[in-house]
Amino acid sequence: MCGICGFTGQRKDQSIYSMTQAIFHRGPDEDGFYSDEQVSLGMRRLSIIDLLSGKQPVHNEDNSIWLVFNGEIYNFEPLRKLLLDKGHRFYTHHSDTETIVHLYEEYGLEFVHKLNGMFAIALWDKKNEQLVLIRDRMGVKPLFYSEINSNLVFASEIKSILCYPGYHREMNKQAIYHYFSFKNIPAPFTAFKGIHSLLPGELLVWKNGQIRKEKYWQIAYPEDKQIDETETRDTILSLLEDAVRIRMISDVPFGAYLSGGVDSSAVVALMNKYLNNPVKTFSLGYEDEMENKAADLYFARSVSKKFNTDHYEYIMSYREVPEEIDKVIKSFDQPFSGTISTYFLSKLISRHVKVALSGDGADELFGSYLAHRLAQPMYHFSALYPKYKDGRLTGQDMELLQPFNNDLAYLERLYLASGGDDIRWRCQLLTFSDKAKENLLSPDFIGQDFDSSSEDNMAKYFKQLNTSDPLNRILGVDWNSLLPDQVLAFVDFLSMAHSVEVRSPFLDYRLVEFVGTIPGRLKIKDGNVKDILKKTVEPILPEGITRRPKEGFVLPVFDWLNGPLRGYSQHVLSEKRMNAHGIWNQSTVLDLLSRFLAGDKTLVAQIWNLMMFQLWWEQFFK
Repeated sequence: MCGICGFTGQRKDQSIYSMTQAIFHRGPDEDGFYSDEQVSLGMRRLSIIDLLSGKQPVHNEDNSIWLVFNGEIYNFEPLRKLLLDKGHRFYTHHSDTETIVHLYEEYGLEFVHKLNGMFAIALWDKKNEQLVLIRDRMGVKPLFYSEINSNLVFASEIKSILCYPGYHREMNKQAIYHYFSFKNIPAPFTAFKGIHSLLPGELLVWKNGQIRKEKYWQIAYPEDKQIDETETRDTILSLLEDAVRIRMISDVPFGAYLSGGVDSSAVVALMNKYLNNPVKTFSLGYEDEMENKAADLYFARSVSKKFNTDHYEYIMSYREVPEEIDKVIKSFDQPFSGTISTYFLSKLISRHVKVALSGDGADELFGSYLAHRLAQPMYHFSALYPKYKDGRLTGQDMELLQPFNNDLAYLERLYLASGGDDIRWRCQLLTFSDKAKENLLSPDFIGQDFDSSSEDNMAKYFKQLNTSDPLNRILGVDWNSLLPDQVLAFVDFLSMAHSVEVRSPFLDYRLVEFVGTIPGRLKIKDGNVKDILKKTVEPILPEGITRRPKEGFVLPVFDWLNGPLRGYSQHVLSEKRMNAHGIWNQSTVLDLLSRFLAGDKTLVAQIWNLMMFQLWWEQFFK
């Protein structure tokens, strides 16, 4: 695990050094550089595999190919053997990084299809005078780039590009417009004008001063309508077991996040199968006695007890939010109002291990969030609406509307607002709709000539889909947007802020491609989220884990912002501080804040969204 950066053009030793130092936290163990008169590469290394001889940048036999790499290649051992059999010579002892160089020699750009891992790769081919940037299939590892003074500049984090001489910092207003809807900046936008995010499963080639990009992988849903449920569960377990096994390859100690939910508990159970020593597990709790959050520790402890793990808990106080929030925002470089819990738990993890496995990706694979739970009921409600209006819904009809069969008024509101169109009702769940932003944003800001609305941005994800299955359509949208731009973003940036590498078995491309063949009716069944996954792992988990209500790995923000942090909320969104940027209609924000503090819980996501933008703007632009 590392942080990488670099640029084309004239050699600038101080510039590459400054860019590399900006991402020191991603690799505190050592640095490495390569420069010639056409390209400069830099990296910070977090030593996980081949501690002694795995230093980067790596090169091939004749020094014509140089590479820096962030991530892990889990199948590097069989690939290394394959390449040795073909006559390639390795100078490292067992580096997964050097494997990539020889794969490129052997297969050209097609080598990427042979990798099973998480990666951001920068490869300089001197003979062909081309720089290649590649991001892994799921977007676990970030990679940003910019064209500055006719040169290509890239890095694992935006802050590194901000160090490059010649970049003039300017806010990307189109991206910020979307932030208020999505809680994050949707790729390929970033919050900074001229800086872009490489997409998951995307490859970029810089040659002769020109950029060429291509998508080498895209999630697909070739559903097998006749799929056998029992065989499917067996295949899921087999693939998940192997995904866990290969993610335990490490030359340093490792552990696991443990929330007490199905996903992380299943990972811990399977890790225990392959270890002789106890798994080190880590959970997050809170000083405040909150019934919903106390359940996390209860179930995490029950998993720990069953598998005799070496268990650690981080008990967090609300005071840490204002104390640490600037560091959290600095970790992202961009405004972000999603989950930030990983930052606090990773502080504890970093004291014990360098690597931790997690259950990330399971929700987006099998269906868990509100939009996922709505997908099938909204599909059926649209067809049943005439019967609903006439009061003629049968018991069989009501079964189709689970788990919203007891809240038909909610389905009706969504239907009337969207006409049942999945793009439009999905947009109803955004933090601020395009219409709401007309009142939120100042006339000067809203008057910008933006290329698209946030609903247009959402629609592009739907257009990429190859399925008509109502649940898989929503899952596919989230896989291409929410997962890489929000979920994997907070996992990576907030864990790497403490130099912790996170590995997610549910993101193994073999498992992802198989789950794409499963119809939605088996993923959420009779209103039960992740039904087939729960049935798969239930035999290996403690009693009750698969039946507990979904409780996300999120901070109890409402309880704090309208409780002990009430004054902090008012201070961040004060008129004086808002005046500094003039982006909002202050009356709209003050009205939202007043209603929130009066007890309107439905506004918490909007208040958190506004607070995080205010704090980000002050850090990067004030």
